[in-house]
Amino acid sequence: MEHNNAPDMCVPCGEGLLNVRVGAIIVRDGKALMVKSKFGDYCYSVGGRIKFGETAEQAVVREVYEETGAKMTVDRLGYVSEVYFYNDNPKNFGKPVYELAFCFYMNVPADFALASDHLGDGEEAFVWVAPDHPGTLYPDFIRAAIATPQPGVVHDVRDDR
Repeated sequence: MEHNNAPDMCVPCGEGLLNVRVGAIIVRDGKALMVKSKFGDYCYSVGGRIKFGETAEQAVVREVYEETGAKMTVDRLGYVSEVYFYNDNPKNFGKPVYELAFCFYMNVPADFALASDHLGDGEEAFVWVAPDHPGTLYPDFIRAAIATPQPGVVHDVRDDR
């Protein structure tokens, strides 16, 4: 089944949104690859919404390729995250969001190089961050994922409303 034209799993739910997302934990030399947001002073994980019909693993492989230009495989599921927050995207600014995210450690090829230093329209840039990065990182557990990866799957629940 072709998923390129399938809708993203972000749907209205009452006054808010339900967002089903994947995140890639791409670690090299003690740092994680993140994206500097154009909407606020924070960085977020490479990844995006799952398209209807995809599995989470298929989605993270697709998102990593779309965003970085690199074909990576999944090492393992590291985190399942549930978070409530208020949207900062102008399209849905201020709406409450419930986001369910599956975050995977990726197998990073030895010759990995970004296709571009910027993402999409060029307003967002890729950055490599260490666990002691002074800024805000989403998901916030990325610091632990870099510094002390856990052998199992961690369930992270937050309410940032």
